[in-house]
Amino acid sequence: MFHALVHGLVSVPGTQFQVQMADIEALNHRALGETSAPRLPVTKMSASALSFVVEDYAVLRAGAALGRGVGPLVVARPERGFQTLADLAGKHIAVPGLRTTAYLLLSLFAPSDLRVTALRFDRIMPAVAAGEFDAGLIIHESRFTYQDHGLSCLADVGNLWEKDTELPLPLGLIAAHRELGASVLREIEKAVSDSVRYAFAHPDASRDYIREHAQELSDDVCKQHIGLYVNQHSVDIGEQGRQAVEILLSRGAEVGLLPRLKRSPWL
Repeated sequence: MFHALVHGLVSVPGTQFQVQMADIEALNHRALGETSAPRLPVTKMSASALSFVVEDYAVLRAGAALGRGVGPLVVARPERGFQTLADLAGKHIAVPGLRTTAYLLLSLFAPSDLRVTALRFDRIMPAVAAGEFDAGLIIHESRFTYQDHGLSCLADVGNLWEKDTELPLPLGLIAAHRELGASVLREIEKAVSDSVRYAFAHPDASRDYIREHAQELSDDVCKQHIGLYVNQHSVDIGEQGRQAVEILLSRGAEVGLLPRLKRSPWL
């Protein structure tokens, strides 16, 4: 989504971007001011983290990871014999971060007495396969490779969300600091949208850039990942996407995991 923007193939007049790569949970903590690093003016964050920073950050309509069939999976070793999420009551689960949308979804649909430990997303499958945890909550390209670790899928919490709400699932969003001003935010929003459009028009242009930063080196997995998570909602989140974000945040507040919104998250 960002190859064209990063490499100057689309631009914002008078603006240059310096890219910092980080795990999504690390970006969440940084946006929330929970690290010593300064907040980024433009950042990806989990949709669920937005409630904590809505006074400072506004969501861009472009660049979202949102769709159907994109949800986090709960995986375990088959010999554990788990059949449903209810079987995980009291069990120890590895999750990709307590600020992630994945963890919020798990909290909405799983037993309330789970024991959870946060791990970086790429460490979860090996840890579950090694027997360190009863189950794991996996995101990103892990949904395409968990079987390679000898794991089976117990539940697709994104599918549970879709059945419950009839809406696409919002996972990650691009947010920009409100102090930049509305006009600059609109220009950045358009540039991100143009960058995604460029990627659709030139699907091979970003191949080397993707391989440089990919956790999973398989070309097939990279293609599946991009095909699933980069879609028309990434060009413009759309009204269904806006509704999905607002309902997700509302439900998180209802169960006490998120603060209630004090202002609109949108520009």
